[in-house]
Order: sequence, then C-alpha cells, then structure tokens
Amino acid sequence: MTEQDLVNTARSVVDAFNDNDWDRLASLLTSDSVYSEVATQRRLEGVAEIVRGVQSWKEAMPDAKGTVTNAFANTDKAALEVTWEGTHTGPLAGPAGTIPPSGKRHATPSAWVFYFDGDKIKESHNYFDMLAMLQQIGAVPH
Repeated sequence: MTEQDLVNTARSVVDAFNDNDWDRLASLLTSDSVYSEVATQRRLEGVAEIVRGVQSWKEAMPDAKGTVTNAFANTDKAALEVTWEGTHTGPLAGPAGTIPPSGKRHATPSAWVFYFDGDKIKESHNYFDMLAMLQQIGAVPH
C-alpha cells in the first residue's frame, strides 16, 4: 500500500465511526487486530471486541463525531490527529465506574496510531486527553 492508501484506510476508521457503520469498521481490521486506548487502559482484541468497544462511545454520546485534523504515514504505519466531539447523553463506562449522562458537550483532541498488515489494521493505539473530556462533561472539576 502507498502512504496515501494507509492514511485513507485510517481515515476510514473515523468515517465508519461517524456513520455508525460497524461492518465497514470490521472490514478494515485483521481478524487478530488489537486496539489500545491509553487513557482508559482498555486493550481490545479481535474484531468483535474492538467493534463493541468503539460502539460503547456512541452509546454514551450518540452524536459523537471525529474530525481528522492531520494525517501522515510511513511504510506500514499511519497516524491521525482527531478531534472528537459529542454530547454526553448516555452512561459512560470507564476504568473508575460508570458516569451518568451530563447533557454536556465536549471536544477532545487525540492522536491515533495505526499499524498495518497488508491493507488491514493489525493494531492501533488511541491517545486522547481523558482529563479534558471528563472536565468538559462535568465529571471532574476544572
């Protein structure tokens, strides 16, 4: 794959999330893909577990959308800078328990790094500012 192909595939993950297109998301992953959320300490393994984990964000924030603000790739890796925005209208499960809906909006920056095996994503690491998100939804003080 070219570097542009890698970037396009990584962007497709964000597009699939935005569109609630879980089949498309699944099609972008290797069967043994691994997804790591550093802020929540979640490590999800396999397509079904990854899709379910990503869907949980939409349950907490049904209007959540990601906007890619920067993207680059090299050989078999791609990285995106993404701003995630949404309204916290559902329960948000986290490492310290479930946060009840606040009705508040957030805009949270992240960096998402993708590792490829051929044309599919073998592993990805999502780094986002959990503290900023929790402050914006009122779960922790500023």
